[in-house]
Amino acid sequence: MKLVVQRVKRGSVSVAEEVLARIGKGLVILAGVGKQDDPQTVRVLAEKVANLRIFEDEQGKMNYSLIDVGGEALIISQFTLYANTNRGRRPSFTEAAAPEIAKPLVDLFAQSLRDLGISTQTGRFGAHMIVEIINDGPVTILLDD
Repeated sequence: MKLVVQRVKRGSVSVAEEVLARIGKGLVILAGVGKQDDPQTVRVLAEKVANLRIFEDEQGKMNYSLIDVGGEALIISQFTLYANTNRGRRPSFTEAAAPEIAKPLVDLFAQSLRDLGISTQTGRFGAHMIVEIINDGPVTILLDD
């Protein structure tokens, strides 16, 4: 699993002009699932994201986690994180998991964050989405298994 974790002031996702989800302070997480991923990998990454100390304390140091600040999460499935551009100009996505494998794992990732007490919303798997991100910092972290 590959994640792009962005600290945000707010974020939202829309499909066909309909806002599906909106969050305030928290994290927008772009999530790609690879062929080798399994439920254990997903749970470990959810725990890591929830406890990643990337929110500032009173002294301006990154000492607080999403749990500590009571932040929200917005998860957007994004198979393009598995793009391979080593050959030619058209990306290959052969390492991305098939939708029937990826969707349940993205859903499990969202549920794992909820189980940790984080208010979590998602986009619509497989849809053409418009994602609005108001970065805070900016702070962007890449995580993978």
